[in-house]
Amino acid sequence: MPSFQAIATVLGLLLILGALASGLAQRSFLSLTALFVLAGFALGPGGFGKIDFRPHSGFVEDLAFAALIVILFRDGLEVEGEMLKREWHLPARKLVVAMPITAAIVAVAAHLLFGLSWTESFLLGALLSPTDPVLTSSIVTNARVPRLIRHSLNLESGLNDGLALPAVLALLAALSTTSGDFVWWRFVIQDLGLGLLYGLACGWLASLLMPHPRARNRALEHSIPAHQKSLFALGVAFATYGLTVLSPEGNGFIAVFVAAIVLGIRRPDLREHFERRADELVEIVKLGIFFVFGSLLTLHALTREGWFGPKGVATMTFALLVLDQNIASGPRLFDLAALVVFCSIIVHGLTDTPGANWIAAHAAKTND
Repeated sequence: MPSFQAIATVLGLLLILGALASGLAQRSFLSLTALFVLAGFALGPGGFGKIDFRPHSGFVEDLAFAALIVILFRDGLEVEGEMLKREWHLPARKLVVAMPITAAIVAVAAHLLFGLSWTESFLLGALLSPTDPVLTSSIVTNARVPRLIRHSLNLESGLNDGLALPAVLALLAALSTTSGDFVWWRFVIQDLGLGLLYGLACGWLASLLMPHPRARNRALEHSIPAHQKSLFALGVAFATYGLTVLSPEGNGFIAVFVAAIVLGIRRPDLREHFERRADELVEIVKLGIFFVFGSLLTLHALTREGWFGPKGVATMTFALLVLDQNIASGPRLFDLAALVVFCSIIVHGLTDTPGANWIAAHAAKTND
């Protein structure tokens, strides 16, 4: 495990170089996230061996946990009640039909090609089923692309992280050598049930704690700066996780996702404050995950195994959780997920902008 000084120096230099090269990265297929993956790979054991993160170290686990909390909270806040009422059919088909089909296709392929057990195969399918909003940003942010397509992609890529999480956790528990025999009904009651209840309660309470713009005492609401309201929302995310994992323990990640949905729907003002200021925080967490993930890759791992949509931060974070567990097949599952993510970053970096332009041009012809 490298020292904190080494980690701080490397990440600091990468952020400086990344900021300076961001304009060039936007004009090339190699995005800033890809640069961080390649930098981690070059400095890790697969390259020059200057950085060696231990997969089971507290730092990697804490980083993965913090990233999941921030990402799931951001994703949950993106659920808009009004848009769900009007335009829910297309995202629902993607989440309810396409996502399970994707997971099943991956699972069957993994079982037939690599000889994984069915539990391991479906865990890999759950890891690779969420698409990544970072890698679809060229389409989502292109105003020429029809709003319905942009909305459905944004909503689907935001929700699928949270929806894939229960399956990942359940399959992890079933494969873990330290959790004893997996009891599905206990997982449903304790992890899902308590996680849902904690999330509902924390989100509802948080929506009441912060003074509302339409409240009678509007002076109190106006006295709280906008950046403090954003920090309040971030504090809700981490406090929800911490409270949920206390006895009686529920699943903290599920609670964070549910709390974000409740808070975002009940308090759209807080959602807007957080979204305006969350980009920098999410970017730092995301790049940290990409760098650590890249440092854990090796050429041997990437070439010893035989693409299902854009995969990125969520898949990498879930894969780090798998690597942290006492699972015999954990390293192999990580390598397979790493191969797909690595290829996805390159392939989608080459095709997302032309694809967005094609969709926009096709929509323009259709409307003419």
